[in-house]
Amino acid sequence: MSSHGLVTPEAFAAAATPATGLAVPAGDEASVGVRKLRVVSDPAEWSSAESAELYGVHNWGAGYFDINETGEVILRAPADGKVVTVSLMEIIAGMRQRDLQMPVLLRLDNVLEAQVALLYDGFAKAIQENGYQSQYRGVFPIKVNQQRSVIEEMVRVGAWYGHGLEAGSKAELLIALAHLEPENGYIVCNGYKDEEFIDLALQSMRLGFKCLIVVETPTELPMILESSKRVGVRPMLGVRVKLAARVQGHWNESSGDRSIFGLTTAQIVELIDELRNYEMLDCLQLLHYHLGSQIPNILDIRGGIEEACRYYVALRQEGAPLGYLDLGGGLGVDYDGSRTNSNNSTNYSLDEYCTEVIQTIISTLGPAGVPHPTIITESGRATVAYSSILLFNILDVTTFEPADAPPTVPEDGHELVKNLREVLNGITAKTAKEAFSAASYYREEIRQLFRRGQIRLRLLSLAENIFLHVVRVIVRVLQKVDHVPAGFEGLEETLADIYYGNFSVFQSLPDVWAIDQVFPIIPVHRHNEEPTRRAILADITCDSDGKIDKFIESGGLKRTLPVHAWNEKQDYYFGVFLVGAYQETLGDLHNLMGDTNVASVRVHGDGTFEFVREMSGDSISDVLSYVEHDPQRVLEQLHRTAEDAVRNQRITLAQRRELLESVAASLRGYTYHEGAGTSRAC
Repeated sequence: MSSHGLVTPEAFAAAATPATGLAVPAGDEASVGVRKLRVVSDPAEWSSAESAELYGVHNWGAGYFDINETGEVILRAPADGKVVTVSLMEIIAGMRQRDLQMPVLLRLDNVLEAQVALLYDGFAKAIQENGYQSQYRGVFPIKVNQQRSVIEEMVRVGAWYGHGLEAGSKAELLIALAHLEPENGYIVCNGYKDEEFIDLALQSMRLGFKCLIVVETPTELPMILESSKRVGVRPMLGVRVKLAARVQGHWNESSGDRSIFGLTTAQIVELIDELRNYEMLDCLQLLHYHLGSQIPNILDIRGGIEEACRYYVALRQEGAPLGYLDLGGGLGVDYDGSRTNSNNSTNYSLDEYCTEVIQTIISTLGPAGVPHPTIITESGRATVAYSSILLFNILDVTTFEPADAPPTVPEDGHELVKNLREVLNGITAKTAKEAFSAASYYREEIRQLFRRGQIRLRLLSLAENIFLHVVRVIVRVLQKVDHVPAGFEGLEETLADIYYGNFSVFQSLPDVWAIDQVFPIIPVHRHNEEPTRRAILADITCDSDGKIDKFIESGGLKRTLPVHAWNEKQDYYFGVFLVGAYQETLGDLHNLMGDTNVASVRVHGDGTFEFVREMSGDSISDVLSYVEHDPQRVLEQLHRTAEDAVRNQRITLAQRRELLESVAASLRGYTYHEGAGTSRAC
């Protein structure tokens, strides 16, 4: 156990290792999307271990999440020197008791605390094992999650290690100054700066803050020199270099020659000369670079460090007394659990990252005789991603099921419909591909007939039903073979249900819509039942982009998600995991879906948990005011409209009262669905 009551990385890793696991049945599922499940005669034969394997929980969960024997997703929280398990369904029950309606963003304080500890323990281990002659000090980029409760928790935990904050704007700098104690951690000022930003940073140094101002553009240095003279404070300066190294991943625009941030070699030389002319070269203490968030390949990380170290040596040779090397962000999160260099993963662990950083700096600076610098990283995603879960309930389901009985075609039916019906006869594994091609052809031709007005609606409906029968038979046939032939991509999607979730992709998961980010999504209960349905998820916005159709399953990505049959009389809850980085800040008000309810939970060593913070989501009144609509004026206008309706005898006084009470309640109410759902079939 560490000095702060946390579980050591070794103990946590050992405790996180799954005791059991089942292999996925053989087959080429990754290429065709036809999932091979063993057929069970009794649903009770399905186990939680099989669900954990199916959804890849042990791959992406980093030891923080598992499924218990009763089929509920559990949090495995480091607390008081041990790992304590708490069911998410218990937490949801606590939310219901507190009238926190879905959707809810659940923050896990223990997990944030553990991630910061693992980061520092990883560097401490690498420093000791490799004989590094300096220290590590991290900063949390406020832009990753600017919410007050997150910043407060980060500062509380960071005080144990000297963990600071990174600010990219004046507003973020004010947040940093308001929350950090001067003696705890560094403040790194990045981004474009005006005189007010620079003055604020310089004046904070009088209060004892270790505030490093990073020069991002050539125009900033003259302002810094002038402000320093006016304020009477010599700055702690850094310079951001524009590296030639390029990286993989979604966010690689921060790397390479065309990066919009950082100084070129010529601009760096000019900066050195200018500082020397002002006798302020001694103020240049930090070299900074940033290759991008979520770097999936450890080789790219090494290449960036090597190039940055060459600049570090060169600046020392020019007389700058550098003592800090800021590697920026990039430490990734293995969202899909594949441990690869794909955009949604990383091919390295946190410990491997720390070791790579230390060894690369030693091997590059050592031959030049340059003292080891204090290492700073701006690892935001890796410290907060695991600590937030979006919880929501299912409101509605659309199924694409054929009629129970095989359909027949009337004698006067169109010949193409009869041909489609013939495809149903005698489908085998050998004829499945031919049958699917023929059925797809006939369906499209029949649809063309309807568009031209040559067949009636009922005959089109019959043809669509026959096609669904063909697809269902083919899926069943292919589940019985060892090898599924190519050519069936998207087959299972044809029969996939649509599960409507009580959330907004645009508000709570903007990266899903914007960059096709993949987050782990699973039901949080019923895992002792086999998930016999396949589905995509749709939100409740009025937008066709408000859907999720990429999911993590058995170590790969699929276009549909295994789900349980929905019963409208029972709540069915899902969790979207690893959403603690960027999602809240980037979310928007599409369809005026506002911020969700938020609950922060802390787990104790005795197995109990408490809700340490509860924040109500936006009301309809709130979101109307955000877009310049005065809720009071809305109410007054509807009051006048209702009065006119009474005067013209369209409604009674009782109906007027009922209407205005409903309007007032709506203005106070949650922007998300507050009632029970229904099911429908297509």
